[in-house]
Amino acid sequence: MSTFNNNIATKFPDLKPRGPGGEALLEAERAKTSFDVKSLSKFMYTEEWLDKMYKVLRVIENEPAFDKTNRYYQSRADKIKTSLWKDRRMIEIAREQNWDEQELQIANFLFDQSTPFSLHYGMFIPTLQSQTTDEQKKLFLEPALKHQIIGCYAQTELGHGSNVQGIETTATYIPETNEFELHSPTLTSSKWWIGGLGKAANHAIVMARLITDGKDLGPHPFCVQIRSFEDHTPLKGVTVGDIGPKFGFNSVDNGFIMFDHYRIPHISFLAKYSQVQPGTGVYSKPPNAKLSYGTMVYVRANIVMGVRYALAKATTIAIRYSTIRQQFVDAASPKKWDNKVIETPVLDYTMQQYRLLPIVASAYACFFTGREMLRLYDLNQKAMQKGNFNLLADLHASSSGLKSLTTTMAIESIEDCRRACGGHGYSMFSGLGQFYQDYLPNVTWEGDNYILTQQTARYLLKTFRNVVAGKAEPSEYNHTISYLTQYLQNPTAKCPATKPSDFLNPELILSAFGFRAAYGIAKVAEKIDREGRSWNSMLVEISRISRAHCQFILVRNFIVTLQNDATLTQSEHKPINKILKTLAALFALHTMEKELSEFLLSGYISSEQCAMLKEQVISLLDVVRPDAVALVDAFALPDYYLHSALGRYDGCVYEAMTKMAEAEPLNHTLVVEGYEENIKPFVHQGKVFAKKDAAFSRL
Repeated sequence: MSTFNNNIATKFPDLKPRGPGGEALLEAERAKTSFDVKSLSKFMYTEEWLDKMYKVLRVIENEPAFDKTNRYYQSRADKIKTSLWKDRRMIEIAREQNWDEQELQIANFLFDQSTPFSLHYGMFIPTLQSQTTDEQKKLFLEPALKHQIIGCYAQTELGHGSNVQGIETTATYIPETNEFELHSPTLTSSKWWIGGLGKAANHAIVMARLITDGKDLGPHPFCVQIRSFEDHTPLKGVTVGDIGPKFGFNSVDNGFIMFDHYRIPHISFLAKYSQVQPGTGVYSKPPNAKLSYGTMVYVRANIVMGVRYALAKATTIAIRYSTIRQQFVDAASPKKWDNKVIETPVLDYTMQQYRLLPIVASAYACFFTGREMLRLYDLNQKAMQKGNFNLLADLHASSSGLKSLTTTMAIESIEDCRRACGGHGYSMFSGLGQFYQDYLPNVTWEGDNYILTQQTARYLLKTFRNVVAGKAEPSEYNHTISYLTQYLQNPTAKCPATKPSDFLNPELILSAFGFRAAYGIAKVAEKIDREGRSWNSMLVEISRISRAHCQFILVRNFIVTLQNDATLTQSEHKPINKILKTLAALFALHTMEKELSEFLLSGYISSEQCAMLKEQVISLLDVVRPDAVALVDAFALPDYYLHSALGRYDGCVYEAMTKMAEAEPLNHTLVVEGYEENIKPFVHQGKVFAKKDAAFSRL
């Protein structure tokens, strides 16, 4: 008798996976842990944040609008519709549960899918908070906070992205009526890629070229109503719509907009930093051109912290699955379970460890740097209020380069984790496919990653020239000046390592990264300043020195924090500090291994030392391996957030895969739609031809 039930739809038989099951395998892994997982989670998030997360989780897991069950099967129209439902219910639940701002952020984090309202919270409201007068706050910000206004941020154009200064949309001041006239003079001036604009928003922050008294003063922000409050139709003079399906991010209505001599009132010009005098059109520029940098630094620092979550999610899925997935028997060291030889968990293979464990280390590295960048941002904000802009240039340059480096690291690592999951990684049920698609825009928004490296490099070259000229002094916060000064004092320094374990010395590691970065900067400066090379001809090397500088920052923040953090240096946290120091060494040395050509070219490391370095990296994998599952458990990412059959905390991987397959809409009917028209005729014809062939053969 068959164990399949085909009465309604395709269902799997009620069978268990071959033993040992995922639950038992993960339990055995967790028994090896050398540190307290909950303590590490509390260190990273704080106990208060974790308590709030679990509180919010209990609410949204039982809320239909937050249900993820059908996420991998939905059409784009369904994604937009259910996302709008989630956005509405979010507002209602926040009122019902009396959630604070942090709890709202946690709910969006756990839902883990951008929606039409995401840019309202992420760009529209922050811009209104930072760039409006008190009058404008009452007119625009207060209604936005109450969701009476739903907004987006319209900067990118069809023909211009990273080059903001090149945008074409104009805003011409009309003194006779005290209005601005928004206009899109060309097809390429169409605003494009604007999240929330396609269907949801009724307002937009529009970046347009301010023209007053015949002078083009460059891009400035305007708060503009684009749709009717009565029926949500576009206002006269506005052409707006959705740009269509994308590679990912299809739960967001990215849109386009064009203006045909569209008049807006004078109050629409966001006037905290610069003003246009009513009636005359006289322009007053900002008191300091660098004021706008602060917001960019904050956004990019948060992106770096967001990389930590991206890497944490990818590695949690891949590490857990790699401990459960068993392939082949290792003849040299067969694994046994209940005195029986079993196939080897793939995480026991060195190559799998080499692929995944450095990514775990990278997640922790991004946590420490993200935290430090946010600390420096707060420090800089206080300094700027006192008129001190000394920290801003270094912070802006570093945040630009770090955004570029870390988002590139993240997208490469997500794909590495997906591949490390083998064939099942190709399934949407792995939780990694759609995740990769939706994360991918990070490498281009808030600045294209290659363009951003030029901002970093300009600062590095300027600082190098100042150090050479004796115009720069090392400071507590400017580590760029420090490593450049050390290099210039001894440009022929050599790595002192004589054995593999010497590479575990934190001072040696920091010296190596600092020397390599300084050497690259010095060589680019020589090419440009002395040999007359053009900026364009040096763009590849320019990208490299930005990368070297930012890798130094990541390594330094990881190592120095573990030496100085008040919590981690306490005796009760010694086991946590120990495993984190091992991860810091793995991250640093694995990064050095990937960049060996540059370390060799600088002359700091010899070919013999390269072999030692590679040997030490493999040794560190052995040290980290027993704590692999615990290290991803410490990220404290609930199954609801992961939405992955492969990354479940309980290890029930194969049960989850088959259950999700049952939910596939194609399996809700026994016979596929189109059978009568497209399959049956061939089958029928085949039988007819077979009879004719049989009859012919008998003749």
